[in-house]
Amino acid sequence: MCSILGVFDFRPGADLRPLRPLALSLSARQRHRGPDWSGVHSDANALLVHERLAIVDPAGGAQPILSGDGALALAVNGEIYNHRDLERRLAHPYAFQTGSDCEVINALHRDGEAPETWLGRLNGIFAFALWDADARRVLIARDHMGICPLYWGHDADGRLWVASEMKALVRVCDDVAAFPPGHVYDSASGTLVRWYKRAWREYDAVQGVAADRAELRTAFERAVHRQMMSDVPYGVLLSGGLDSSLVAACAAKFARKRIEDDDRGEAWWPRLHSFAIGLEGSPDLAAAQVAADALGTVHHGFTYTFAEGLDALPEVIRHIETYDVTTIRASTPMYLLARRIKAMGVKMVLSGEGSDELFGGYLYFHKAPNAREFHEELVRKLDALHSFDCLRANKSMMAWGVEPRVPFLDIEFMDVAMRMDARHKMGGTAPDGSRRIEKSVLREAFEGYLPHEILWRQKEQFSDGVGYGWIDGLKAHAGANVSDAEFAEAERRFPFNPPQTKEAYFYRRIFEELFPGEACARTVPGGKSIACSSPAAIAWDAGFANAADPSGRAIAGVHNAALA
Repeated sequence: MCSILGVFDFRPGADLRPLRPLALSLSARQRHRGPDWSGVHSDANALLVHERLAIVDPAGGAQPILSGDGALALAVNGEIYNHRDLERRLAHPYAFQTGSDCEVINALHRDGEAPETWLGRLNGIFAFALWDADARRVLIARDHMGICPLYWGHDADGRLWVASEMKALVRVCDDVAAFPPGHVYDSASGTLVRWYKRAWREYDAVQGVAADRAELRTAFERAVHRQMMSDVPYGVLLSGGLDSSLVAACAAKFARKRIEDDDRGEAWWPRLHSFAIGLEGSPDLAAAQVAADALGTVHHGFTYTFAEGLDALPEVIRHIETYDVTTIRASTPMYLLARRIKAMGVKMVLSGEGSDELFGGYLYFHKAPNAREFHEELVRKLDALHSFDCLRANKSMMAWGVEPRVPFLDIEFMDVAMRMDARHKMGGTAPDGSRRIEKSVLREAFEGYLPHEILWRQKEQFSDGVGYGWIDGLKAHAGANVSDAEFAEAERRFPFNPPQTKEAYFYRRIFEELFPGEACARTVPGGKSIACSSPAAIAWDAGFANAADPSGRAIAGVHNAALA
């Protein structure tokens, strides 16, 4: 994973080459994403800059990747896990110039199909700009869930800019915005088209479909296996919760073999390393050690102090580019953990994001009135992931040049998980009269893979699991540093999406200093939330509106340590 920056100008007489120093300086603002090498391609109409984090083909694979005739120039942030299969299925021969998994994008473009057709065959995470000099055409695309970040906008002269992070564009583009996941922009037609389409988005398409637990388990193991593709040392994030523990359990099955050699060669790091972080005595640290002992990983449990987390907040907000409360709460320990991981020489980690959005893992899902509304909320949560958990995982880790991969959001596994009727994912009452725990269908699919206390551990949001004192301390600190008078003026100072609490105001104030202007503010979704719900789900329970807080402990009667 890396960073890209591109500038495109199709006006008569345009010449972008004098902008090369400016583009390089702007790209340097996101070089933490790609500290291994920088590459530039420029002509009169296109300028591409790439900052590389070498995970596959570290000795080669430099970008921008040029075609043999030099007409195609590709800058891409991401990984294409099924690149070998795609290469075998090309309609026309293509002279590959590197060993990069991403070069297949150039070859697919050369095959001549519409981009929305061949993009649907990619299994991976990506955000790219592909310049075709012969056709004077640029394609800009982002993966199905927005796992890789991407922003775009226009400068005062109407030139189109695109970059992996907003910080590279904020001083240049007054209309900076997030590029929508699952879409492709084609300058030849001037259109933005959704390429990622699924029938399961509508509940009627899945109603009555049974849950096949064996299929679910096999599909997830295949997803983890695919995403272990690496030529450098890697590890797993292990909080001791269900999701990260399942990722670690599956990874442990394959860790001794090198995936890129079709499981024939020995892995670079045959022992799987796992990583966790929390305040002293946190629930996650204790549970992670139990899971690691059972799985046999080389485990590293790190602690941080509240003061260390507080000191990091401005840098965290600068890196993750949001003022969303729960994202900042969770990003801070993840940012600190990433620094520890990088210091150990690890460049890629597998993580558990996405499971809660696929299976209804957040505790407020227990209040869903029926399967249809449960399913529709899953779709809303998946649509918003690029602004929340995907953003957090990617930017917190990539702040230190560590690439996160998320097997639960594998495009093939998602189809298996989402095409079952949501009634199989709902809570409700078990035969013995107890409350059926969230994500039961996933837990049942992996019976025997984990210790019972881990497989059936209640959902803990990451910002809670690192230690309840973290959130409580942040609220207290914000209360002491935002005056009543300041907070009373919140709607006047921040007319778009005004902060509803002093904690939210405290983060918004930092964000505005780094990313001024309404366009930047609009990249962050708003609305009330309880335990990470969408605003629409607030209507599920009469008590939600008054108890709104993104912590899982806000769900009284469900969370075992509910807030008073």
